Amino acid sequence: MPEIQIDIITILIAVVANFFFGYLWFSVLFKKAWAKEMGFEANEEVPKKVLCKSLSLSLIGYFLLAFALSQQIAVYNPETWGLDVSNLSSIERVIEVVLCVWLGFFVPTLLNNVAWAKHSWKLFAINASYHLLALSLVAKILIYLD
Repeated sequence: MPEIQIDIITILIAVVANFFFGYLWFSVLFKKAWAKEMGFEANEEVPKKVLCKSLSLSLIGYFLLAFALSQQIAVYNPETWGLDVSNLSSIERVIEVVLCVWLGFFVPTLLNNVAWAKHSWKLFAINASYHLLALSLVAKILIYLD
């Protein structure tokens, strides 16, 4: 059984980076398209109480994602199992872990949203690409700062 080390500082750095990336993605890059696909009014004012609750829940989610991904990376790391990884770069580890997690956990959930919650394929594309890039960002931080 591998010994898993938890680096809380690295996890918190990943949380902050993911938080700002989410802000950039949903408030700057895709604000209008995402809001339209979600059924929000273009200039809908969100009450402060709702905004604070949403941001708090997002931070909790970002923390859980970074924590779980750090565990996945530790378990998936061939070095942990005593295997030779001299020909495996850090970026290859990021790609393998991220694609596996994204395809196995995020894409099926987002497909169910299209199938059952009547989300559009455009919203699927916005959310799926966000999750792929966010996972990549978090994984890079967790691997490079570890």
